[in-house]
Amino acid sequence: MMLRDGESAMDAAQRPGSLPAGGIEAASAPARPRKIIHIDMDAFFASVEQRDDPSLRGRPVAVGGSSQRGVVAAASYEARVFGVRSAMPSVTARRRCPELVFVKPRFEVYKAVSAEIRAIFAEHTPIIEPLSLDEAYLDVTENLQDIPSATAIAEAIRQRIREVTGLTASAGVSYNKFLAKLASDHRKPDGLFVIPPAMGAAFVEDLPVGRFHGIGPATAAKMERLGLQTGRDLRAKSLPFLQERFGKAGPYYYWISRGIDERPVRANRIRKSVGAENTFSEDLFAFEAMASALQPILDKVWRHCETSGLRGRTVTLKVKFADFQQITRSQSVPLAVSNRAELERLGLGLLQPLMPVAKGVRLLGITLSALADAQAETPALQFSLPL
Repeated sequence: MMLRDGESAMDAAQRPGSLPAGGIEAASAPARPRKIIHIDMDAFFASVEQRDDPSLRGRPVAVGGSSQRGVVAAASYEARVFGVRSAMPSVTARRRCPELVFVKPRFEVYKAVSAEIRAIFAEHTPIIEPLSLDEAYLDVTENLQDIPSATAIAEAIRQRIREVTGLTASAGVSYNKFLAKLASDHRKPDGLFVIPPAMGAAFVEDLPVGRFHGIGPATAAKMERLGLQTGRDLRAKSLPFLQERFGKAGPYYYWISRGIDERPVRANRIRKSVGAENTFSEDLFAFEAMASALQPILDKVWRHCETSGLRGRTVTLKVKFADFQQITRSQSVPLAVSNRAELERLGLGLLQPLMPVAKGVRLLGITLSALADAQAETPALQFSLPL
């Protein structure tokens, strides 16, 4: 294949007529392959703190509360060496890294830096799908600067982010969202990786299923029990097999195991809800045990509210029992939930009337909906945050 001036192998492979003909992949591929970039800031919150306070540079830093019930919102790479991760209880993080420095979150600062980064994205494409303050998908199939190479655009964006913010970003470039996200994780921190069409299916084959975006710990454990450890294992199963065992998610798993993901990059998606849930290794029966199990779930939901500036008026409790029966209970309030304590009060208020339970509880979840910007009087367009 001949490369045009300034064009990478991936870009050349995505020119019309460059994909191999025949087979299920070719039949399911878009008529014109997309050029997708996934940008992910490196340890964003912690890196902002280290940038603004030179005394923190080179030290293990955790952004979050240091109290007994505190949770790590972000960890620097120096802290990650010790196994400190986001969403980890602060007491656990301190135990793993006694020298850990806790810094209170400054969400207004992070939002301002995120706006600077988003403005850089907008110099290249209007098709931007932010996932959170620190990551986004960009569709650069057509781009504002007429740069033929998606790889060159990704490198230009990374360089511009460094110049404007003093921070580093990792980028993944591919022909779909699933692979672009995998690619951005591949060379972190401060890396760039490209997965061209000819490499997509093979790249997925040897990856553990737990690395797949959209497969959480509970699903990964279920796949492990079914003998599905890698993308190759997943690809060996039929669509009916996966649908029977994973329901509506089955087709998604079927196609991504083949390197296929036709989801478009969606700009300005309306965020309808923020939620989190957890499946327990042992069924719960007592209210006290369930209330305790809800704490990290509430922490995760409220952390996303703080990060995004979103607030909501409707709290929904999800309960799944040992026999897989599932129920939900909701309550709406006149004004948006303004703090975590209120979210906890409403969540536990929905749980209490269900007591005592006749059968064990295997999953609990909390969702906050009827969202609006915390500083707005009416609901606003918001970007989706994955949980």
